[in-house]
Formats: sequence, C-alpha cells, structure tokens
Amino acid sequence: MSLTKITFFQRFETDILSGKKTITIRDSSERDFAIGSVVQVSTYEDDRWFCQFTITDVQAITLDQLSEEHARQENMTLEQLIAVIQEIYPDQQQFYVISFDVRF
Repeated sequence: MSLTKITFFQRFETDILSGKKTITIRDSSERDFAIGSVVQVSTYEDDRWFCQFTITDVQAITLDQLSEEHARQENMTLEQLIAVIQEIYPDQQQFYVISFDVRF
C-alpha cells in the first residue's frame, strides 16, 4: 500500500517550500511511497498541513553511501546530514532517499 502523508520537523518547512530541500531520508517504515503519487505534507510537531508534493523517486541507501550531493539536496553539509540522520534514527544503517517536487 502506498503512503499518502509525510511529516517533517518544522525547522525544515522553509527549505521545502523554497525548493532548497528536495529529498528526505527515511527508515524502512516510510519506504512505501509510490513514484508519481501526490503526498500531503505536515509538520511533525503539530500535524499542520503546509504543502503537497509529488514523489519522483525512492532509492535504498546506507549511511556510508550518503554523499555531498545528498547533503546539497537536503540543504546542509554532509556532516550535518549524517548527524541529523543519526539523531533521528540511532543505530540504523539502511535508509531510503525519497525525492520530491513541491506542488502549490
């Protein structure tokens, strides 16, 4: 079953809406997004809707495979990206890069 909703920490909302953040990296519980599907996007903290986006790709990746390009797509440095991923998903190594285009 394809997922139809995703949440982000409020601190990422501006980057998503401005187009500076074009991917998200999630664990296996959020890997079932269908390419081409329209997803409702809300804040994690208070479930406030702020946009929709279209899923353009979903790719498996390990923590060691994260690159400067992934960091650029997340609008942060590689060191910051790895730190955020490890904070959110401690002790995990397998992830999914979910690419998206914001819809207004």
